[in-house]
Amino acid sequence: MVETMARTRLLKPIKWVREDLKKKDSFWPTEELKKKAWVSNELIYKEAAKDPVAFWGKLAREEIDWYEEFSSEKTYWEDLPHFKWFVDGKLNACYNALDRHVKAWRRNKAAIIWEPESVNEPTRVLTYYDLFLKVNKFANVLKSLGVKKGDRVGIYLPLIPEVQIAMLACARIGAIHSVVFSAFSGRSLKERMIDAEAKVLVTADGYYRRGRSLNLKANADIGVEGTDIKSVVVVKRIGLEVDTVDGRKIVRLGLDTDMIEGRDFWWHDLMKDADSYCEPEIMDSEDTLFILYTSGTTGKPKGIIHETGGYITQALWTTKWNFDMHDEDLFWCTADVGWITGHTYSCYGPLLCGATMVHFEGAPNYPDIGRWWNIIQKYGVTIFYTAPTAIRMFMQWGEEWPKKYDLSSLRILGTVGEPINKEAWMWYFKHIGGERCPLIDTWWQTETGGALINSLPGIGPFIPTVAGRSFPGITSAILDEEGNPVTKDEGGYLVLKSPFAPGMLRGVFKNPERYEKTYFGVYGNKTYYTSDGARFLDEMGNIRLTGRVDDVMKVAGHRLSTAELENALTEHPSVVECAVVATPHPIKGEVPIAFVILKGEEGSDTIRKKLMDQVNQMIGPTARPDKIIFTEDLPKTRSGKIVRRLLKTLVKGEKIGDVTTLMNPESVEILRKKLASTKQS
Repeated sequence: MVETMARTRLLKPIKWVREDLKKKDSFWPTEELKKKAWVSNELIYKEAAKDPVAFWGKLAREEIDWYEEFSSEKTYWEDLPHFKWFVDGKLNACYNALDRHVKAWRRNKAAIIWEPESVNEPTRVLTYYDLFLKVNKFANVLKSLGVKKGDRVGIYLPLIPEVQIAMLACARIGAIHSVVFSAFSGRSLKERMIDAEAKVLVTADGYYRRGRSLNLKANADIGVEGTDIKSVVVVKRIGLEVDTVDGRKIVRLGLDTDMIEGRDFWWHDLMKDADSYCEPEIMDSEDTLFILYTSGTTGKPKGIIHETGGYITQALWTTKWNFDMHDEDLFWCTADVGWITGHTYSCYGPLLCGATMVHFEGAPNYPDIGRWWNIIQKYGVTIFYTAPTAIRMFMQWGEEWPKKYDLSSLRILGTVGEPINKEAWMWYFKHIGGERCPLIDTWWQTETGGALINSLPGIGPFIPTVAGRSFPGITSAILDEEGNPVTKDEGGYLVLKSPFAPGMLRGVFKNPERYEKTYFGVYGNKTYYTSDGARFLDEMGNIRLTGRVDDVMKVAGHRLSTAELENALTEHPSVVECAVVATPHPIKGEVPIAFVILKGEEGSDTIRKKLMDQVNQMIGPTARPDKIIFTEDLPKTRSGKIVRRLLKTLVKGEKIGDVTTLMNPESVEILRKKLASTKQS
């Protein structure tokens, strides 16, 4: 059924070039797409800019169910940088994600299609009513463990449906969830649980990665030590079980799980006798929905606070408009729910829209490199949202893999996480989207709660390496160091101006001073400092992101973005992926060091010279890397993101520290030896 509906609308190739934007590599939506799109008139930007508060208020009333409507007369910026949205409004996030759909025709619509890593294991499909029942039961389980409104609940789960069930159950009873990425170490979990003062932890016995079972409970036990956690609920994911699939018995790999009596409880045991309905807690719009920890420059994670009313309003509308989400669509965001992308676009946003989501437990290249494309073909995915790092990884493996599968169901592509280089953009557009799908390059942060800069599918334009315009009702600016707006051709610091987006953070947990200093300590209380560099591309307000400003170098007095240098290097056809970091220099202050992965050839002085020439031509001699180090791998998180912090530590010769959370910890030692050999030579 899903696959059939997904293939009913195929787009014609997107038109090249519009007369008022003379760029040969710009794309615009077809008339067919404009007719289908929720938003296709550019006037929406001007209308929203006239009164952003009224604009967001209208959206909040349109599709969010409120127990008590908010007061539109009240100002929300009385004490900047502390602000409020939808003051006095009463609602419940879980009710809006589930109950209102269950009461209507979406009751038996698929909410989550879960694909396990093993091809021999059955798919799980949860309808909105299935999800509703499980969430209500687990909400009652949490209550039975003493969890009350305002209590913090830690969630340390792999990408299985129980992670969304646990999040929504917390929201239903007014508890504050704090999800920790399952690939983080027990030590990282402990640090976050102590800071959050969590009362309960929800985890699993383990999970699968490339056919191997990993013991998550052992890490969870480390993470619980020395915390206030009194109860641990454990999902049986790896435990020895026998399934019957098409008459065949499938025996899962057994895993010994240490359970501490009185503290640890099996999920299925608690769920068995739990009541199937739990009355939703009536929450104030400004009550906290969740805390999510993100990296800080000090090394200590920051507990980012997101509130209820503003966050779910922004999550709903950015999902609906940014991805042109319709009822017949099938949405797949590849992000783990342990990150903000997973919170907003693998849980709350799609469910608030009443959408159907695909979730995949495993690695993108298991059991082979075609797994992702097989999933798109299998279910008829129509909207696909992933990271540039993943795209570059698939580029390295070759275009012949996606060619083996029918990807014609796709109609919208998206990227998230970092600026995407032109080569990766064009490869994604051509080989995955068939040169017919709009490519939505989204900019946002854990702190912003949702995507705030990108092109809307029905408006465009879609320009390689350019994110697009600020979402309607959002005011962004690019400033120099003195706080003056920069011209179109200059780069500067991206900021967001008051009134701030309703889904943005309201603070750092237990640390208001850090909130004020980190985000409003540069340009004042009315200007949110993103720590990202950017430049305006044109008079329309299209923005190119140049990377984090802590990834900006000053070489001989010139400001250079590592992202721009990386883009120049990856433009060369021999380069698959690269990372550039700065290292101190006695004369120039800083110089760039480039780590480069080549496509099917050995590193040599010849290719090194070609890459230097490429940088000269695209940026200038000032940007020439001091060294280019060829490698077969770069240190990455288990979600595939390059850990540039480790590369900086390596080039400075500093102590490395813990690398156990990396997908490929062995790469660090290999690079250390390569750096040592270059110094000797």
